Amino acid sequence: MRIGIFADTHDHMDNIRLAVEYFNRAECEYVLFAGDLVSTFVIPPLRKLNCPMIACFGDNEGNKPGIYAGFSIIGTIAEAPLCIRLPDGTRILMSHMRQQMQGMHGEYDLLIFGHTHKPVVKLEESGRMQVNPGETSGWTYGRSTIAMLETESMSAEIIDLVKPHD
Repeated sequence: MRIGIFADTHDHMDNIRLAVEYFNRAECEYVLFAGDLVSTFVIPPLRKLNCPMIACFGDNEGNKPGIYAGFSIIGTIAEAPLCIRLPDGTRILMSHMRQQMQGMHGEYDLLIFGHTHKPVVKLEESGRMQVNPGETSGWTYGRSTIAMLETESMSAEIIDLVKPHD
């Protein structure tokens, strides 16, 4: 399965649209979001996704009831951490902050988190993969990123939505 992953959009509408366009072109089967949409006005561009979206709230959501209501036509959103099992059997633990997963026990193939705004793809000794897609907004570090995951090969890559300025 091809899975799109992003986080920390922080209301950057242009980059949200770019992420949605990228996920649609890549023919993602699911899109996962690891928190910090922030406002309800980010919901309309997400409606253009051609696949279901599963998301968790971050620590900067301004209107959780409004975001939750808007998500009812996009996919699902809930408080972190989320335990997700994809149709191909891939087991995912997702939260906004890595520390929200401390003490979580169970068998997981993939840990997804955001919050630091720094992209990371790391394979643990156990074989479990960690993915932080970085910041889609680009507000903090000037690099707008998402991640793409292939569950069959359990490989992921960080994608720059917009090239940083020289």
